[in-house]
Amino acid sequence: MAKRRNDILQGTLALLVLQTLTVRGPLHGYAITAAIEGTSAELLRVEEGSLYPALHRMEQQGWLKSKWGPTRAVKLASTRSRARGVHNWPENGRPGLG
Repeated sequence: MAKRRNDILQGTLALLVLQTLTVRGPLHGYAITAAIEGTSAELLRVEEGSLYPALHRMEQQGWLKSKWGPTRAVKLASTRSRARGVHNWPENGRPGLG
């Protein structure tokens, strides 16, 4: 029963992410989280520990494509830029989700 509940939660998060990308276009992880929380009037909370593994699974399944590069907005203490992924639908269009 616990595995089924976990599968449902993961599937729900995937649908929320894909819907957010459909409406708003390419976004990085923090912006996806902010969009989901803002759209739901903060009724839904998306934690980093759930979002980033979900994004990784979705990319492995071909449901989205991530493009990694430096960002000017996020700096580490060593003054190096941290890479930030921008996530969107794959270039060949929306995959069949089934």
